Amino acid sequence: MSSILAGAVSSINRARKSVLTLTPAAAKRISQLLSSHEPPAQALRLGVRTRGCNGLSYTLEYADKKNNLDEIVEEQGVKLFVDSKALMHVLGTRVDFVEDDMKAEFVFENPNAKGLCGCGESFNVS
Repeated sequence: MSSILAGAVSSINRARKSVLTLTPAAAKRISQLLSSHEPPAQALRLGVRTRGCNGLSYTLEYADKKNNLDEIVEEQGVKLFVDSKALMHVLGTRVDFVEDDMKAEFVFENPNAKGLCGCGESFNVS
């Protein structure tokens, strides 16, 4: 590979942004979930599925291995696999974890979401 081409590839790889970002609170909660799962899981897998009043809803599940087309997000010492079918729906999303007297939940700030249901459980991207 020529040095010019190698430099261009290196530049592209450095400029590549992560599919999504995790807040410190989300990373801490993911770490807690992974370490407390028996046996300890390698990562959480983020996906979307069709359900809810607005069309799509987020899914999180324990993952022992990366699927062939999963995107890997490694931030703040934790690993998240993003399902390839969910990738275009979650690109640029910021994942947070919030806790108050009534609930504790992951919150997805998704720039692709064009509509949300009233309860916050589903979204659409049309």
